[in-house]
Amino acid sequence: MSMNYISVDEFKKLDLRVGRIIEVKDHPNASKLYILTVDLGYEKRQIVSGIKEWYKPEDLIGKSIIVITNLEPKNIRGIESQGMLLAAEDENRNLSLIVPEREVKVGAKVY
Repeated sequence: MSMNYISVDEFKKLDLRVGRIIEVKDHPNASKLYILTVDLGYEKRQIVSGIKEWYKPEDLIGKSIIVITNLEPKNIRGIESQGMLLAAEDENRNLSLIVPEREVKVGAKVY
């Protein structure tokens, strides 16, 4: 596996924040996508995410996650996504959201 390195200064450009999922809706134009409303403390964001195969809405409501907040908004199947959540997937396609180990205030910066 070849690795494309970025500098520490480039990494620092990412604004990673703790968010809490407050609403989950099915995407009207995609069977594998959810539309999540995420509370970042200072605002609420809409994030389109392909995690439907692994999570039920009731498992997501109230869950704290890590969000990249300073990405350009992107239309995904006709719905604007205003950030990206972090998750890990193994070679067997098991997916796990990256979550804070302890209770952390919504909007907290992640380093």
